[in-house]
Amino acid sequence: MPAVRPRYRWAVLGIATFTQAATCYFVQGVGSLGPALQDGLSLSTGQLGLLLSAAQLMPLIGLLVVGRLLDRYDERWIVGAGALVVAAGLALGAAAPGYGMLLLALLIVGAGYSSAQPGGSKSVAAWFDSSQRGLAMGIRQAGLPLGGALAAAVQPVLAAQYGWRATLVSGALVALAGAAVFTGCYRRPPSPPAASTPPPAPQLRMLREPAMVRIMLSGIALVAAQSGLGILTVLHLHDTAGLSAGSAALVLVAAQGAGIAGRICLAAWSDRARSGRYTTVRACLAAVTAGTLALATPLGHHPATACALFVLLGFFGIGWYGPWVAHVAESAPPGRTGSALGLAMTTNQIAIVLTPPLLGLLRDTTHTFTLSWLLLAGLTAAALWRVSGKSLGVGVGQ
Repeated sequence: MPAVRPRYRWAVLGIATFTQAATCYFVQGVGSLGPALQDGLSLSTGQLGLLLSAAQLMPLIGLLVVGRLLDRYDERWIVGAGALVVAAGLALGAAAPGYGMLLLALLIVGAGYSSAQPGGSKSVAAWFDSSQRGLAMGIRQAGLPLGGALAAAVQPVLAAQYGWRATLVSGALVALAGAAVFTGCYRRPPSPPAASTPPPAPQLRMLREPAMVRIMLSGIALVAAQSGLGILTVLHLHDTAGLSAGSAALVLVAAQGAGIAGRICLAAWSDRARSGRYTTVRACLAAVTAGTLALATPLGHHPATACALFVLLGFFGIGWYGPWVAHVAESAPPGRTGSALGLAMTTNQIAIVLTPPLLGLLRDTTHTFTLSWLLLAGLTAAALWRVSGKSLGVGVGQ
């Protein structure tokens, strides 16, 4: 293959960002289909909850498998195949005769969805050096909330006009477009001369490395706070701060917009941080700790201050992912970028699955949001204390 121009890296960034948004389009926006699915299939609230979380369960295993595959094969085919699986799963779901088959279809969607995050991250990391890698990662990671926001705006309208089955078909077509663009347009960068390296250690052995442990602790704490932000913002503003449901939803949209900006701005900052990229992640941990603690005080009861706190949490509590994933890619040992990304994202996925029911249980049993915010503040504070004890050096597993 002829040498690919260095300028092509910006095309790679566009390809990876589009594919990220297309692959996660349905999964991130599936909650907006809740009423349509409940009415169309006569589902209980429990059945609906299980249906909405089905696509998030398979990545618990899929991310580890995809990480190993990415170390052996071209990410062009891994990401493209994953997007095709998402499209096939949604097409199967559109034809599902009942609840059980739709549940199975969304599990298939989750299996395909597992390739988008680590595969796209590896492709961007391969094309950008450390001086621009954070900014590139931040732009690509903005594709996830962007895809979710578009789905939340479009899918309820489609469901109201044409039914939930047609909405699943539209999601399949979007995922298919992502597969076609990535498979057809992405190319790996020119390979440097091969160097002799020791055989790679088993993937799970990286769990013993102090640097990887600190990466995972910060990821778990911040993704739990991000999940809490998505679940509790509207409820807190409506029940505690006295806003209408519509106004509270607009604040959540503003927080998500701040998160998109944060993913780009914080990642760009991490490219220039003299004390290392992880300084930005520590700043996010500190900001999220302060913001969630403030929500547990009378400041969280006042409409103006509560809204400002949620926008602040959106910037840092969603924006953290760009610099974090860039650091994971840079901290991987040679030839193990895919495994490191898959392992770190798997631990995040555990928090994504467990946080919503835990926070919901705390709210139902205490009839207040205070304990939920204190729990999230405690998690981020503990992670900040742990990762501040020693600098994270590059070379996990070396």
